[in-house]
Amino acid sequence: MPITVEEKAESRTQTTGDNPSVELVYIVRGADDDLAVRAALEAFAPATYDGLPRQSVGIEPAGPQLWDGSARYAPLDDSSSIQPGESVFTFDTGGGTQRITQSLATVGIFAPAGQTAPNFKGAIGVTDSGVEGVDIAVPVYNFTETHVLADSVVTPTYKTLLSIMTGKVNSDAFRNFSPGEVLFLGATGSQRGAPGAGGDWEITFRFAASFNATGLTAGDITGIAKKGWEYLWVRYEDVEDAAAQTIVKQPVAAYVERVYLELPFTVLGI
Repeated sequence: MPITVEEKAESRTQTTGDNPSVELVYIVRGADDDLAVRAALEAFAPATYDGLPRQSVGIEPAGPQLWDGSARYAPLDDSSSIQPGESVFTFDTGGGTQRITQSLATVGIFAPAGQTAPNFKGAIGVTDSGVEGVDIAVPVYNFTETHVLADSVVTPTYKTLLSIMTGKVNSDAFRNFSPGEVLFLGATGSQRGAPGAGGDWEITFRFAASFNATGLTAGDITGIAKKGWEYLWVRYEDVEDAAAQTIVKQPVAAYVERVYLELPFTVLGI
């Protein structure tokens, strides 16, 4: 038996004034599946009524394969929403953490009287088996941008693009940041107005910026350069420390690895 939807005679309860609203009420027959009933009601009830967008649809069971349904229409509440052509920007400098195995400088070396402490060339937490390192706070500039985009822009293809771009780093200059400094963390969006009515989309884009660096050192290795989201790691080997008359671990090579794919952020369209 197909699902049928009929508007009740007592439908179209309406209020006017500063907060106009209309409620249309229905009777739905032909199914016990609440999801199927709701879908049928959403397809039947108009997206707008008397210039008011549909805000909600509700159903209540009234008997076997029998449901009471309602659709409420009211103006959009844009008191906390941005308007087309406007944008909202937020930021924080909470930073992040990173495990490092090299210090910027060794500022103190101490040993018992008459002995010379081994020189590890800035390596942190050296043991017989390796270099343990330490977790430190590092500067990360987190920021968000909220934009209103037309329904014609936020197509299924565009939503897929946002998913593909998540976890990518800018290959072009973006918001006064150099290539390699901005990581796209993803976006959240919601459509304003009734479903299917073609309303604008309010989308918040999330980013994190880590700055490019040059002139880094690791022990006797100098001139290291890395982009903000590239990863620097150091290889250590056993080296003889003649002064301390012992074998120590010291940095012998530094490597800069690209761990995020770089793409142009112009495709975000913001």
